[in-house]
Amino acid sequence: MAKNGAAHPDDGVRLRMVGGIWGGLFPLVVLIVVLFVLSIGGRGGVSAFWTAGWLALAAGMFLARDKGAYCQTLMKGLGDKNGIVIVTAWLFAGVFGKIMVAGGLVNGLVWFGLKTGAAGSLFSLIAFVSAMLFSMGTGTSTGTVLSLVPVLYPAGVFLGASPAMLAVGILSGAAFGDNLAPISDTTIVSAFTQEAEMRDVVRSRFPLAMTAALMAAAVIVIFGGGGSIKDLPEIQARMHPAGLLMLLPFIIVVVSALSGRHLVESLIYGNVSAAVTGILNRQMKLSTLFSIPAERGESTGIIQDGISSVVGAVVFALLMLAITQVLVDSGVLERILKAFERAFVKTVRRAELSIIFVTILASIPIASNAAAELLVGPGLVKPLGKKFNLAPARRANLMDCSVCTIFYTIPWAIAVVVWYGAVQSAANAFQISGLPFGVSFLNPYSWALLAVLLFSAVTGWKRAFDGTAPEGE
Repeated sequence: MAKNGAAHPDDGVRLRMVGGIWGGLFPLVVLIVVLFVLSIGGRGGVSAFWTAGWLALAAGMFLARDKGAYCQTLMKGLGDKNGIVIVTAWLFAGVFGKIMVAGGLVNGLVWFGLKTGAAGSLFSLIAFVSAMLFSMGTGTSTGTVLSLVPVLYPAGVFLGASPAMLAVGILSGAAFGDNLAPISDTTIVSAFTQEAEMRDVVRSRFPLAMTAALMAAAVIVIFGGGGSIKDLPEIQARMHPAGLLMLLPFIIVVVSALSGRHLVESLIYGNVSAAVTGILNRQMKLSTLFSIPAERGESTGIIQDGISSVVGAVVFALLMLAITQVLVDSGVLERILKAFERAFVKTVRRAELSIIFVTILASIPIASNAAAELLVGPGLVKPLGKKFNLAPARRANLMDCSVCTIFYTIPWAIAVVVWYGAVQSAANAFQISGLPFGVSFLNPYSWALLAVLLFSAVTGWKRAFDGTAPEGE
């Protein structure tokens, strides 16, 4: 071994840790333990998770044989080129989501749902589709449930929908958008950690996500009714058809991204068109976007609010990238990958099943599915997929679909916690019976997506290669 713990020229390890592979794993262990404690304690959240990342990075330094090399590794991770793209995309996606809400998208979707005269299971289906459209247009699952549950849940119960299926239908729609929207954090992370083109990712993921959505819709139609129709309260006063015009900016973003333009470019087009549409349909004013606040410290408008909404995710993503770089430079991920390959991964089918399993496993203890992607994407999913010539978009799809399955059923996940809180709050506000804890396990989209994903991996449906396909299944 070289002095100061420098890497031996023959083993490829750039960062020596006390205890070898176990020392390299220590920052990850610290991270997962703190994340799990916060999540189980009901205190999960990207800003709260900063502490976990900070503790993990600080703890790792004391096991590094060369402290300077360790710090250089952290800087390397923070400056990762894919990480910078993710951060930039998030900044514009955050503003876009806020503008879409301010432009009246929620009120437009509610108007559409109630004016169709739908009741019972049909309203549950409309709520599911509305959540799909809203989450696709805003790219946020938590924003979807926070915006739609307070209105659609009580309205649906009053119109005879099954409370449980109505509620999980909204959660399912939120998961759909998180899974497929080009402006979703999980879509952005999965695409750029695998160096995939966004248009390829969305196009190839659509059949997987839509098949699962159709399966979920069938379940909602069958089990979404059974209640009794009651008089609607003041909910109708909040409806406005003009909000449906906000679907136009969403279409602009999707078409631009699918045409091959850079995601950031597409998001800028979406931001501008959403602002113009919101002003023209009289749901917002120019001063809503930006104005000088009356007092220091107050928000300057939607632009600031949108950026603020993703700051927590941005900081945590940077911390995750630094931790991942420690795992890479210390040789931990390479050792794990080689052991995994020797023990199990012999064919492309097994490689895909391994990616699914590892990604789901990473998402269970962590309350943020984008964080789980950042953890396994660069160091495990990417090299494993490359070994079997899997196309970048295929790797991204396997990973992104995986974090939208079990994750959206566990009660400590951020989106599920927010969803359940919104349901209980709406129930209390309108004197409706609340739902039992753990009802999220009924989420039909997540289970359908898992079934579709496993079917795709086993049969090779929609599998794509980067060059020549390897021999064997």
